[in-house]
Order: sequence, then C-alpha cells, then structure tokens
Amino acid sequence: MTPTTTHELRAELRRLLSEGQDSAVVDLLEGLHSADVAEIAQELEIPEVLAMLQLLPAERWTDILVYFDDELQSEILENFTGKEIAEVVLENIDSDDAADLMADLSEEKKREVLQNIEDVEYAKDLADLLTHAEGTAGALMATEMVQVNENWTVSRCVREMRRQAEEVEVVHAVYVIDDHDILLGSLSLKKLLTTGARTPIADVYDRSVRSVTSTTDEVEVARIMKKYDLFVVPVVDDMGRLLGRITIDDIVDVIQDEADSNYQLMSGLSDEVEAGDGLFEMTRARLPWLMVGLVGGILTSTVVGRNEGELALLPQLAFFMPLIGAMGGNVGVQSSAIVVQGLANSNMPGTLWSRLSRELGVGLLNGLLCALAILAYSWAVGHGLLFAVAVGVSLLSVIIFASLFGTAVPWALNHYGIDPALATGPFITTTNDILGLSIYFAIANALLG
Repeated sequence: MTPTTTHELRAELRRLLSEGQDSAVVDLLEGLHSADVAEIAQELEIPEVLAMLQLLPAERWTDILVYFDDELQSEILENFTGKEIAEVVLENIDSDDAADLMADLSEEKKREVLQNIEDVEYAKDLADLLTHAEGTAGALMATEMVQVNENWTVSRCVREMRRQAEEVEVVHAVYVIDDHDILLGSLSLKKLLTTGARTPIADVYDRSVRSVTSTTDEVEVARIMKKYDLFVVPVVDDMGRLLGRITIDDIVDVIQDEADSNYQLMSGLSDEVEAGDGLFEMTRARLPWLMVGLVGGILTSTVVGRNEGELALLPQLAFFMPLIGAMGGNVGVQSSAIVVQGLANSNMPGTLWSRLSRELGVGLLNGLLCALAILAYSWAVGHGLLFAVAVGVSLLSVIIFASLFGTAVPWALNHYGIDPALATGPFITTTNDILGLSIYFAIANALLG
C-alpha cells in the first residue's frame, strides 16, 4: 500500500535509505512540496537527512533546506565548507532566506561564505542584510525586486523589467524610484500593458505606496500589512531610498512566532520551548513561574492561617474558598486577555480610565448575576441568609476587583515597554487567589462578626 501520512512516508523513506534504494527515494519524494519533504525529514537522523539531500538536484534540496527549523539547518550546514555553501546553497535561494541561513553560522564561516560568492553585488547585499538587528524589517527583507526610474518611458521600462526579472523568482511588485533611488511609488502591470510605449512612467505610476523603514519592528510590519491588506511591502532607509521588499510568507512566520510567544507567556513559560527540547531547556522555561506560583501559594496559605479562628467558628467558609479563588482568577484572565489582544492588534480605543470604567460595568453586571446565583444556592442548602449574603457580596467584590486588576496590569506593563502577555496566566490567577481570599475573609468578618 502506498504510504500517505507523514508518519508512513517517514518510515518508508527511512527504510529505502537504509536499503540503499536511491531511485526509489527520488520517486517517493517526487511530486511532494518542499515543505512536506522537510516535515517528513525533520525527525530523521542527520546522516539520513544528508543522504536524502545528496540524491536530489541542488535546486530541489536547497529549497527543502529553507523549510527546516533553525537548529536542523545549522546542523546540515556544518557539513559543508564555506565555498560549497556559497556555490551550491546560496545560488538557489533568495537573499532573505540566504541571510536567515547564514545568521546562525560562526563569524569565521560567514566570512568564508561571503569571500566565495562570485557576484560581488550579491555578496555586498547579503553582508548588509546580516548587519540588520534581529526582529526588524531589515532582517526580514529580500533585495531581489524589480525597480524602474520615473524618467523612463514605458518601452524602456518593459525592457528593463525583462532584464531584472531574470534575477527574481516571483515579481510581486514594480517599484518606481528617482535618480537617487528614492522610492516614489509603484507601477501597475495593467497600466503598463494599456499605456502607449512612449508614455513617461512619471505619468502612470501610483504615488500612494505604503512602505516601512529597515529599523521598523517586525511585529509592526505585520500590523501594517494586515491593516492595509498588503501581500508585499517595500523597505526604505531613513532617507527614503529603496532597499528591499518583504512578502507575506515572511510575515506569516512572524505572526506565528508572535502568537506562539504570547501563548507561552500566558501559559507561564519564561522562554520559548518546543515539544522536542531537552530536560534542562524545559525546566528552565517552566520553573520561574512555578516558583512564582509556589510563593503565591505560600501567601495564600498565610491568608488562610490568619483567619483560622473564623474558619473554626464557621467551617462552612472553607466550602466556598476554592470558588472565590477560581472565579477571581478566571475573570482576571478574561479581562487581561481582551486587553492583551487589543494592544497586540493596536485596537484599544480610549484611555485607561475609560477602559476601566467599561470594565467596571461589565464586572458589576457579571458579578451581580454570579452573586445572585451563589446566594440562592448557599441559602437553599441551609447556610442561612446572612451567610449567603456574605458569600454573594464577596463574590461580587472579587469579580469587580479581578476585572479592574486584569485590565490595569497589562496596560501598565505595555506602557513601560514590557510584554503585556506576562499579565495573563499564572500572574493574574496567583494574585487574584491571594487578594480574592483576603476580600472574602474581610467581608465575612464584617457581615458575620
């Protein structure tokens, strides 16, 4: 039976490699997208991956290499000399992918690769890309693009586009520049095809192009492309000179990385980890917030210990302690999640005070409904009306406090340049456990004596 799933394909590939059936390996991989081949090969041993790649044409296996994760890319490239990387690997990929591959190489090997690139201009462009800070538009961009001068005619523009397109795998856009390489706008292919050959480009190009600078944060680039529905955006320097372009496939990776990072922060992971990471990496990422939770648990037990007398007189108070803590944590996480999402999408209208006022109303309404429900339950099971009122008022107060706290904390963190995703998860739940129980016992003391 022909293997179809990733697991089956991987098992079959491993079998064919071990038996030395080279032609069968090529037949198996033929027709599969490079991303699918990379997924299949990701779990193989390094010698197996190298054996597989050596059976494929250079253009094919370098395309597959781009889809490997950074760690596997580095391990693969360690088996090649700088000359081989320059002549085989970089020859078949765009400059942005080339810069990504070279980023994890040693400084000595980077120099060796650059020295062996025959195209001096390409080597210069690649060296420039490697100087841009990680996480910026400059580090994401590719330098391959089609650009025309505003002083050209349509006929000359078409000739130049044909020449430049030989170096560009996919023409996403045609950019118009002046004599000083300043970006002026973009050229529509439709207008190019429907305009007379002698018409100056200055008369037909679109001047409303959106661009980013090389120092723009990659998350901001993603926000701009999403807001204006762009599939490619040009990159300029501080003077407005055209440097390169960023395409949507690079931004999808940024969005995915940002989502993964925020999710892990919200889950209480201090470092980015993956399922395949080692024991030490996993422990280092998870332990800090576990220690925060441990300290929070100690403080919570201290609150309970200080109210031991009340619990001795009214043991039924203990019945509702888990409920008070859980509701405070849940409401706090809900409120903080809304704020974190709004801040991430730059969609947080109004001031902090207006947001707190709105959250106060939401917390009051939700708190009243939940308080009435728990009051009715407590009274129905025979705890007495006054006790039921104490529990209901406590729950109402905790929900209102958690709503305001969960809104204010991520806003404050963002104001001081700290990732607001830290405000969710263990931090909110632990804090609301401590303060929620403190509020609960204070109200119980006030109403029940």
